[in-house]
Amino acid sequence: MQSLLATSKQIEIGEISPVELTREMLQRIAKRDGDFHCYVTILADSALDQARTARNEIANGRYRGPLHGIPIAIKDLFFTEGAPTSCGSAMMANWIPDQDLTSGYANPPTATVVHKLTDAGAILLGKLHLTEFAMRWHHPYRPIPVNPWGEGLWPGVSSSGSGVATAAGLCFGALGSDTGGSIRFPAAACGIVGLKQTYGRVSRAGVFPLAASLDNVGPLARTVADAAAMLGAIAGHDPLDPTTSARPVPDYLAGIDDGVADVRLGIDERFIHENADAEVTVAIMKAVTLLRELGAEIVPLQMPDMAEVEEAWYTICSVEATVAHRGIYPERADEYGPFLEWMESGSAQSAQAYAEAHAVREMFSTQLLTLFDRCEVIACPLLPSATPMMDNAGLPIMGEKGTSSRFFSYPFSFSRNPALVLPCGLSDENRPITLQLIGAHFDEARLCRVGHTYERATEWHKLIPPLV
Repeated sequence: MQSLLATSKQIEIGEISPVELTREMLQRIAKRDGDFHCYVTILADSALDQARTARNEIANGRYRGPLHGIPIAIKDLFFTEGAPTSCGSAMMANWIPDQDLTSGYANPPTATVVHKLTDAGAILLGKLHLTEFAMRWHHPYRPIPVNPWGEGLWPGVSSSGSGVATAAGLCFGALGSDTGGSIRFPAAACGIVGLKQTYGRVSRAGVFPLAASLDNVGPLARTVADAAAMLGAIAGHDPLDPTTSARPVPDYLAGIDDGVADVRLGIDERFIHENADAEVTVAIMKAVTLLRELGAEIVPLQMPDMAEVEEAWYTICSVEATVAHRGIYPERADEYGPFLEWMESGSAQSAQAYAEAHAVREMFSTQLLTLFDRCEVIACPLLPSATPMMDNAGLPIMGEKGTSSRFFSYPFSFSRNPALVLPCGLSDENRPITLQLIGAHFDEARLCRVGHTYERATEWHKLIPPLV
């Protein structure tokens, strides 16, 4: 399967027509999505209209950049005017975005990031499946997306459709959201790249929230450079989202080929060995060794204590979810699926518990911040095992150490650091193993450069999943 940027070059010079490419992708979706269950809504007519516009603009010398004419897709909690936004829930299956769904969250009818993608010339193929309201549970009204690495393998949550569609070749890249790992989990599970950017780097206006102080929007792609190109299109300040940063957006592709000679890569070997399965530990350490051989300086670190992080994340996320659902919960409680458990948990939390959870968050974030005085990037796993099997409820069955699937993800959502995940191996059972790279705040360009350097020296990103 060809990368987004490789295809982009062919579009730019006229070797491929955006119209033919979009038509072929829609045909592929029609043929294969019944196997993978990625798409909730397919926007075929508007996609072809966008493709014709792109073809004409490019033919007349108005090329907009690397996303121009590229078919992509988005998680179905990004608002799209005139098209449903299901948020993975049966109660929302036919909801057309407006500003009156809840009393607590007004938004534009189309998400800012969707406008930015279309302004960059991208072709919106459709909207992708997710767990109910972006938490861990799939609503039973729709089938769980099938991981292209094998039946019964966990596809990751919550942006499961985004991960599967990208890995299965049903789009060239996708947008997801990440509150505690929801971009990184499906990217890792499906053997592709996922990028959670610094909190505030990308607008969340027009994105149905899970937890306002934790939510992020970012790309899932087949290569690090593809993810960097997508981030460049969607990043930047947005007056509709006052949490977005006014910092200028760099060109994430400029200098991506410059190597890692100036990078100090932090690693806590004990932290990895004690919490990850053996084959994951071996793959991560091989990746670190390769980056050293490519020029990075390896800096031993001691990671902060994470004993209270997961529980504190649960408290903050569940409380903030009840705020996001004000006007829906408890008024429509009987219409929820398994997400009702999360609403009940959040409404039962006390103000003291919420305050104490924020104290844990600030302590951990400050301790982590000090590590970036000694290094630019930290390496660790994302999942403590290779892609796990899932149980009947669609939840992951973890490996030999029994470490929580969230152990390596929640902390860096708490700290608001950017995090890049990319494939770095296969288990003995032919399941993807993933490297996670953590960067300093707003240092996504360096993070992508390190990931791209590793990727160019390996073949993991070129592997085709068995079911594709």
